[in-house]
This record gives sequence, structure tokens and C-alpha cells, in this order.
Amino acid sequence: MAAPGEAAAAAVAAPSQPEVAAGSAASAVVLPERLQRREAERQQGVERQRQKKEAQVVKEEQSEFFLAAFAREREAVEALLAAGTLEEAAARLQALQKLLTGSVRFLAPYEVRQGQETVARLQGDLAARRQQLQPKKKFAFRALKKEAAPGSAPRPAEPTPPAPAAPGPGLAEGESGGPPLCGFSGAQDEELELGPAELLQRDVLLSELRGCRVRLRGNPNTLRVRDCRGCTVLCGPVSTSVLVDGCSECLLALACQQLRTHRTRDCRVYVQVTSRAVIEACTQVSFAPYSWSYPGIEGDFESSGLDRNSNNWNLVDDFDWLATDKPSPNWSLIPEQERITCWD
Repeated sequence: MAAPGEAAAAAVAAPSQPEVAAGSAASAVVLPERLQRREAERQQGVERQRQKKEAQVVKEEQSEFFLAAFAREREAVEALLAAGTLEEAAARLQALQKLLTGSVRFLAPYEVRQGQETVARLQGDLAARRQQLQPKKKFAFRALKKEAAPGSAPRPAEPTPPAPAAPGPGLAEGESGGPPLCGFSGAQDEELELGPAELLQRDVLLSELRGCRVRLRGNPNTLRVRDCRGCTVLCGPVSTSVLVDGCSECLLALACQQLRTHRTRDCRVYVQVTSRAVIEACTQVSFAPYSWSYPGIEGDFESSGLDRNSNNWNLVDDFDWLATDKPSPNWSLIPEQERITCWD
């Protein structure tokens, strides 16, 4: 028989029947809650996978539709160029560029790059055909030069028209083999400018400039900036593409459908672009939204066909950076407090 003290201790230590029942009920409640949470998480995961799969299917269908439509339009442009119907070819080429621009959100980077290269090649072919089909000067007999009468003043020589800017050795991607229609080359520490009448739908080349400030007030068709150093280039809306190649320590303000930047370093680019900008073999390139303005720029935007409300200035594809979980170290955004607001 147990002593009275031991019986009291056992009574204190042993839980009562109601307490045991309450604990069991609490465990029964906790267990289903955990199972419910796990089931809910599993269902969410299944739903995410389903949505991802459906999105991938839609993306693939969109990509297939784009590739078929792009191929048809490319063949149509090539046929028009071969036939010499250049105005219609230019219109179809602009439509092809817009098709590519509107599709970049669901295309793979290599598809975007192939499309951009195709458009650039066709733009070069169009420029070459325009050069080829320009009317040749008519042959005419020149009058024999009369000798000046004794004692009369000699007639001043006719001024020689300035030659167009000549391309440097080798052609950049998308350039035609013929001479550019307008631009500047080889200047140093100069203020250079072209106006609306000189620029309208022309192909412009700026090459081998040093320390120059260039203002292009108007609406070019294309712009190429090659091998420039320490320059400021301010350009109105470009109907199609801009190529910046081999430049360093430059400040650029550009508005265009397509921007490609190659072999360029330490440059600031204020851009309005309707597709995603592309950089390749570049370092220390920074971007900000286009903010340059001048009297008549609204009319130039209208004639260029660019949408002022569409600007992907901060969406940049670096073809040398394949990682998707880390940003490219080769480009950055200019902090808002450091952006230029007054250009003149």
C-alpha cells in the first residue's frame, strides 16, 4: 500500500482524463491544418505549371506566326527591290520593321537578332538600289573654252561642290556599298549641323569625328555613327535604324525604331526606341530617356512614323551576357538626378 505522500505526488503528475482528451483534440486540429496548407501549396504549384505551359504554347504559336509573316514580307521586299519598285519596297520594309518591333516581347533573343540583321541588310540593299537607279547625267558637248581677251580679268573658277562623307575601311553591318548621301567624316573640334531639307528620309553617316558637336535637326531614314570619339551627337527622329559602332566617350541623343550598339565604350545614350536596344562587345554604356528638342521636332516625329508614347529606353539586350538571373555589367541606367535637361 502506497504512502499518503506518494499517492498525492502521483495524483499531481498524472494528467486527468479531460486534459488528455483536450490534447488529442488539439493535435487532431493541427494535423489537418498542415495537410490543408500542403495541399493548397501543391495546388498552387500545379496551377503555376499549367499557366506556364499554356503561356509557352501561346508564345510558340505567336513565334511561328511571326516567322511565317516575316518571311512573306521579306520575300515581297526582295522582289520589289529586284523589280526596281523602290517606293513600295521602302513602305513594305518599314512595315516589316514595325512587325519585328511589335513582336519582340515574345521572341527569343536569337530570333530578334536575326530579324534585326535581315532588316538592316534590306535597308542596305534599298540604299544601294537607289544609288544604282539614280538617273545618269546626260551626255553633252562642252563648248570650247574661249581665250580671254588681252587685258581682261580672268573668269573665276566654278566652286566645286562638297563631296559626301566617305566610309572608312570596311562596312559596318547594314551599310550599303555605295557612298552615303550625306554626313560628316574626319572633322575635329567642329560644330556640325544639318537641317530638315538635307535630312528628310536620307541615309546619314558620321565617321571618324573627334571632339565634335553634331546637330541633326530633321528626319533621316537611317543613321550610322562610326569610330567617333569625344563627340556629342544630337539627332531628330530616325524612321528606321541607328547603328553606333566603334565609338568612345560620346554623348548621343537618338530617337529611332531600332538601336544597335557595337564595339562601343564609355558612352551615354539618351534614346527613344520602339524595340529593345541591342549592345554587343560594349562596356560602360549608360541609357536615359530621349529629351533633346528643337523647333519643328513634332512634325519630324510625325513624318518618321515613330510613336512618341512608345519608348523602351530601359530595355536593353546584351548579346554578350547570357545569364538571366543577373543583370549585365556592360550597361546601366543614368540616375535621374544626373540626366541632362538643358542641351543648349
